[in-house]
Amino acid sequence: MLTYLFADQLINKPKLYNSMFQDRAWQFQERLKWDVDVDDTGFERDEYDDMNPLYAIWQKPDGTHGGSMRAMPTSGRCMVNEHFANITGRKISDPKIWESTRFCLSPDLGEQAGRISAALMLAGCEIGLGFNLDRAVGVFDPRMVRIYRRLGWPPEILGATGKGRDKIFVGLWDFSQTVRHALALNAGVSPQVSTLWFDRAFGGVKTIAA
Repeated sequence: MLTYLFADQLINKPKLYNSMFQDRAWQFQERLKWDVDVDDTGFERDEYDDMNPLYAIWQKPDGTHGGSMRAMPTSGRCMVNEHFANITGRKISDPKIWESTRFCLSPDLGEQAGRISAALMLAGCEIGLGFNLDRAVGVFDPRMVRIYRRLGWPPEILGATGKGRDKIFVGLWDFSQTVRHALALNAGVSPQVSTLWFDRAFGGVKTIAA
């Protein structure tokens, strides 16, 4: 199921917390060979994890991490402005535009990986619609371009830098009910259940202070 937790809530769920940061270490350091920091406990964390971001997480039946992404408003500190402004050529700072980063899947999903990817994208769309946001911005690599296109929610590419597997893109996504329903179909989740999961986290609140 999808669950939505701010960092100060996630830390109170040790099984989910531990498995998420361990899976991030596996994906970003071991599989993708990114230059990321992994601590002595095997967790991949960065400075933005200390800023109480919102995590959208696919939680497996045993309570561990199946997949996740991190969301935070661009009106404050964020990765795209502090590390990738050279790609966009400008600073994106707007309480109605949130950044999405650290898209991660558990290594043991097997054939479920595509469905869980769609569910995480669905969560991103729910956040946008539920919080009355205008757009999302994200930094991603070439493999994600294909995934976004396959799932039916390709971003507007703002720019890119690098070559081959080291190429990095920055893109923008628009939110809509049409996209939401398409992602729900790909995720195998009914829109009603997706709404229930979101409302369970936020009590049906449709606005949030950025």
